[in-house]
Amino acid sequence: MRLGERIEAGIRRLNDVIVDRPRAVVVAFLLLTAVFAGGIGLVSTETEPTEGFTEGLDEQEALDAVNEEFEDPFAADDESTQLIHVSGNALSKEALVRNLRVIERVESRESLRVADANGPATIVAQAIDPSATTVTEQRRALEGATETEVRRTVRQLDDANPAFSRSLATDFNPTSASASASITVVSHDVPSGFDDLAGLQTEVASIADDEPADIRAFGTGITNAETGQVIGDSLTIVMPVVVLLLLLFLVVAYRDPIDLSLGLLSLLMTVLWTFGFLGYSGIPFNQQMIAVPVLLLAVGVDFGIHIINRYREETVQGFEPVEAMRTANNQLMVAFVIVTVTTVFGFGANVISDLTPIRDLGLASAIGIVFTFLIFGLFLPAAKLEVDRLRERYGVPEFNSKPISSEGSTLGRLLAFPARASRYAPIAFVVVLLLTGGVAAAYGSGVDTSFEQEDFLPPAEQPEYVTSLPEPFAPGTYTVTETINLLEDRFATSQDQSVTIYVEGNFESDHALAALSQPNADPPDALAVGDGGSARPTSVATVIRSHAERDPEFGELVARNDRDGDGVPEQNLDQVYDELFASASGDRAEQFLTPDRRNAKVEYAIDAEASQAEAAADARAFADDFRYEATATGQLVVFDAITDIIFDSAIQGMILAVGLTAGFLVVAYAVLEGKPYLGIVNVFPILVAIAFLIGTMRALGLSLNALTATILSISIGLGIAYSVHATHRFIDEYNDGRNAYDAMIKTLSGTGGALLGSMLTTSLGTGALALAITPVLGDFGLLMALSVLYSFVFTVVALPPAVLLWERYRGAPAGRPATSPA
Repeated sequence: MRLGERIEAGIRRLNDVIVDRPRAVVVAFLLLTAVFAGGIGLVSTETEPTEGFTEGLDEQEALDAVNEEFEDPFAADDESTQLIHVSGNALSKEALVRNLRVIERVESRESLRVADANGPATIVAQAIDPSATTVTEQRRALEGATETEVRRTVRQLDDANPAFSRSLATDFNPTSASASASITVVSHDVPSGFDDLAGLQTEVASIADDEPADIRAFGTGITNAETGQVIGDSLTIVMPVVVLLLLLFLVVAYRDPIDLSLGLLSLLMTVLWTFGFLGYSGIPFNQQMIAVPVLLLAVGVDFGIHIINRYREETVQGFEPVEAMRTANNQLMVAFVIVTVTTVFGFGANVISDLTPIRDLGLASAIGIVFTFLIFGLFLPAAKLEVDRLRERYGVPEFNSKPISSEGSTLGRLLAFPARASRYAPIAFVVVLLLTGGVAAAYGSGVDTSFEQEDFLPPAEQPEYVTSLPEPFAPGTYTVTETINLLEDRFATSQDQSVTIYVEGNFESDHALAALSQPNADPPDALAVGDGGSARPTSVATVIRSHAERDPEFGELVARNDRDGDGVPEQNLDQVYDELFASASGDRAEQFLTPDRRNAKVEYAIDAEASQAEAAADARAFADDFRYEATATGQLVVFDAITDIIFDSAIQGMILAVGLTAGFLVVAYAVLEGKPYLGIVNVFPILVAIAFLIGTMRALGLSLNALTATILSISIGLGIAYSVHATHRFIDEYNDGRNAYDAMIKTLSGTGGALLGSMLTTSLGTGALALAITPVLGDFGLLMALSVLYSFVFTVVALPPAVLLWERYRGAPAGRPATSPA
């Protein structure tokens, strides 16, 4: 017995178990559902938007080292909360006092674990009264001061305390002692492993909100809390819409409440199994994972419509339920297996990504597809038979048992029209499809790739359809995006406007500082923003120059050790550092040189018109020019590295998915039917669909990002189902003695109806992700809907001429009529 016959025999035995012992199959699956349901409570939620994407990156490791080694008293860390005060003048006496009142109330709550607070109000108060060491004493000092004293103190601090101006908006005017915003950092003394930073910072935010001033709390905990809230709110908005759309179309497809209930139960089981797997395996649920249940529901609907529709085709011809299901399942099981394997290839191709969240998405969706096959391929047929037996026993009628379309119906004739149109010129049709697909792919090759934190955050202003939703669907209030925009607009803290070079070496050796300055005269274009095309760095060398200008005694020390007169000493650097770190500029120096003088950082301003890719590439090239070991880093460089990996993942995943799918289909059709080239024919419509999808992405201005990068391989996995179902039905009709043309007409007028119903439910179901709050999910949902639509359209349009060519060039078997007079 050949391999194909053994496989077919095995499928028949499996189907015999389903149709002969349906009750046992149903009970077994319900028990398994109970087991998987136990894992749902173990599912964890990942709320750090970009956390998994940066793991293992050299640029991120360098950035971690920079954040750990170089202290900035006004930079937020994991154990601090920023209080951002927006005011007509954040340096007025009234504004400073209000700031201290908030800090005082925060400090009074032991649960908030305040260690210290550092901001303009505390600095001004201590400058007015150096003995005011507590927040309460500082508030009283400010309340007792006059506006004139406050303004005079601010002007003095601008010269004497560089850290003071960094806590103020860039519009800070020392002459008028005014600024539109300020930042105060409240540090929390939390133990190692403390896991309620979100609750702590949220409580700080509530205290700030009670003050009659625009004071906003911001920090990692609040960002993570809102990210988690976005996940929940997106699911709350999207899933009911998906279920409602699926319900409406399943009503049309099934037209029977009992069959509809069975289909919905199977979908519910699929989701329960998948979430249970996530819980047991420890894979966290993040924003990208919201797409997984939607994808599984889409594939499950496809399987369910096909099995019920094919079963009805047999029953309307007079076959008894058992024999009708046996015939339907024997025919569909092979198609289901092929679809499952190819879909696993498409979804699972993402596991090769170097980015953990994309790998997790690929693994979870691939496992979920296997669950979908088991539930819809085994459980649903058994449950349908068992329910029909109960119907017959208790005399419950079937409401509508007709298939969706038939050869004589209007829909059937419409779906078969492309096959009729291409009958006499299949070569012309294939050539036109190849040319248009090639043009679309060439145009789409210019699609952008991006990775931004804003992709994962809610927009600053929600669309009206979101804000007008009633409870319990109404989303929460989001502040993070608006606050981030405020920080970028008013403070010189946007990492997108600078890059950092992390330098490792002995900075006490002679000419060490010169080594930092040497490359600055001839930087790459993106960094050439200084006078005469030079770089504009900020480093310990610039701190030395600045302090030397303000402190004559230190200036003399620098001059004695500066041989070439450029303001940077070349010898006795240990003495220079000792004096610098002991001075008023010591805090500033610690931001650029470690106390052991072994590591330094240099920040470079970049051209505002340079793209992220250009700036990052120039920063990496610039780092190679340093005498010491240097690494380009900073958020911009890290995100660019992730962007490169995203693009590589998208292309590699697509190539892997296409290669595995085509190879498997060639082998499968060779083994099962002796028709290997039908595997290539099967892939042709999906390749055209992917080409048009890429072109559409560019036309719509959508980029490959953290989630849409998976769309190419996922589209292959999801879209190939349409071509596989049509091809498999074609083989059944072709093997019954029809020529390719007649077999394709029969296929499209029969299975085409099920494909149409599946397309409508799947495209609208996945398209509902466009309603999600975060942009990354919205773009993914739109592209998924377009992908499914294209897959269906090109299955109907591109498969018939490809099949006709396949028959023409393989030669029609003896006794079988030719397709066309050609």
